[in-house]
Amino acid sequence: MKELVNRLKTGIITENPVFIQVLAMCPTLAVTSSVKNAAGMALAATVVLIGSNAVISLIRKLVPDKIRIPAYIVVIATFVTLIQFLLQAYIPDLYKSLGIFLPLIVVNCVILGRAEAYASKNKVIPSIFDAIGMGLGFGLAIVVLATFREVLGNGTFYGMQFLPKSYVPAMVMTSAPGAFITLGILLACLNQYKISKAKKSETTK
Repeated sequence: MKELVNRLKTGIITENPVFIQVLAMCPTLAVTSSVKNAAGMALAATVVLIGSNAVISLIRKLVPDKIRIPAYIVVIATFVTLIQFLLQAYIPDLYKSLGIFLPLIVVNCVILGRAEAYASKNKVIPSIFDAIGMGLGFGLAIVVLATFREVLGNGTFYGMQFLPKSYVPAMVMTSAPGAFITLGILLACLNQYKISKAKKSETTK
């Protein structure tokens, strides 16, 4: 149980795919103009992560080493296709909003990276918890980023009015430069916190 909890902690905090490893920058910057899009991408990526990690862990001893990456991509693409069909059928607005970035989950380095680094070397249950942790870490990061961008860029949160109507939106926050600026500030704050914490621990020794 301790190992399973550790897998969750690793994905959410220790090795957060966005704030620590700085991976998956394409969807991170592209879909975080609104919280709704970010939450949709986070959910889709987490489902694909869980499904692909589970299957890859099951077949890890059956796949020849030389073709493991193509095999992993086929597994991931299968789950992405299923997610696409489900969103297109039941949540068409979100499907249209995510656009090309939904099928691009297939080449999301977080998903392929966890398949290669963890699922292909470990049993099913730990691999599933690893996927849940990474999915939650990825989702938390992009939702936080989207919250800042949507609130400051539109004055709304999840499409609902959040700031007073007199607020003048900072339109740059909804554009690509705004995404880079927001992510840079969040990473700088996180690094400063880590440095301060490290210095504090040194002084207490």
